[in-house]
Parts: sequence; C-alpha cells; structure tokens
Amino acid sequence: MSTDAIVLLKDDHKQIRKLFRDFENAGENALKTKGRIVEAIIETLTVHTYLENECMYPEVRKRVPELEDDVLESYEEHHVADVLCVELAAMKPDDERFDAKTTVLIENVSHHIEEEEDEWFPQVREALGRKELPGNRRPDAGDAQGRAAPALAAERPQEDDRRRPRLITPADDAS
Repeated sequence: MSTDAIVLLKDDHKQIRKLFRDFENAGENALKTKGRIVEAIIETLTVHTYLENECMYPEVRKRVPELEDDVLESYEEHHVADVLCVELAAMKPDDERFDAKTTVLIENVSHHIEEEEDEWFPQVREALGRKELPGNRRPDAGDAQGRAAPALAAERPQEDDRRRPRLITPADDAS
C-alpha cells in the first residue's frame, strides 16, 4: 500500500466518484439501493475529509504558504459537504429532497475533487516533492522544533470491509 498522501487521496477520489456514478445510475425507484449508496458516500467522505482536514491540510498550510487560500477554501467546501451529509443521514430515500440533496452533494464534492487534483495537488507535489509530502517523510523526521511529522498513512484506517463500500445490486431493492 502506498504511503504517498496524494496517491492515497486520489484513490479515495476514485472510490467516491464510483459511488457517485452508482447513485446516478441507480434508477428513480431504486430507493433501497440509493439509501445504501448514500450511506457508503457519507462513510467514505467522513473518513476522507478527516484525513485531509487533520493530516494533509495543516501540513500543506505550514509548508506551502502560497496555497493558504486554497486550503481555506477546501476547509469551507468540506464544511458544506459535512452539512449535506448530516442532513442526508437524517433523511430517508423516499423523502422529497433526498435525491436533490444528494445531487447537490455530488456536484459540490466533484468540483472540490477537480480543484484538488487539477490545481493544488500538482502544486503541493512540486513544492514538497514525493519525500516531503505528509505521510511520506521518515517516521523519525520532524519539524524545526523536533516534533514528529504527522503521517497520513498511519492515520488511515486499515483497508478492510468496514472501509470498502459493499457492492450494491438492483436485487437489493427487491428485499
């Protein structure tokens, strides 16, 4: 498993995009499937935004000051996604606004992912290089005050069934 912070986050982005496609392709009346997909979206986004907010963004903010505005914008985009996730978690798939709210979440998070991958991940990689990215520095490396470097990979839950959304099929709607 890679410990490159950007590789890990891009892998999450792929998983998130797949869940978004699954939701969009589920069909209008696939309420149980949509509910399960939204649960998986919420779980995946919760872990992903935690890793970015607590591990990646603080380090980028400290070590690449020219990206300060981008990081602050990303925190706000996460806040919007968090609010939508909380509201969706309290809803049922047959609620009038469930699909609309999920669509807004998908649009906002897709925009956020595009900005990260197209704009500031390349800038972070250029400024820090592979070895200096959060999660890539030697465990014994520290900052100027001798504090240990945070490790994104160490914070990441192990890849197991809890982390991986289960496959959802149209047959699930029949149950």
